[in-house]
Amino acid sequence: MNKAELINAIAAESGLSKADSKKALEAFVSSVTNALKGGDKVSLVGFGTFAVSERAERTGINPSTKQAITIPAKKVAKFKAGAELSEAVE
Repeated sequence: MNKAELINAIAAESGLSKADSKKALEAFVSSVTNALKGGDKVSLVGFGTFAVSERAERTGINPSTKQAITIPAKKVAKFKAGAELSEAVE
């Protein structure tokens, strides 16, 4: 499902117009992004949790030259599905 299909599904489920559904989806994505940037985590009971995790610096191999390289540390966004969502997709 892509963004346009998700907007159509939200509109069908909620009874909102497609324009309002698009605004709602964009507001949700923006709010989650801003919370994660601020170091917070976002928990939606029954759905899941969005959080930021730190990945440590590590050594990798450049596939073209076969030389060892250092991959720098970075922060990554993660999503952990909640129990209800996990049960629904089984």
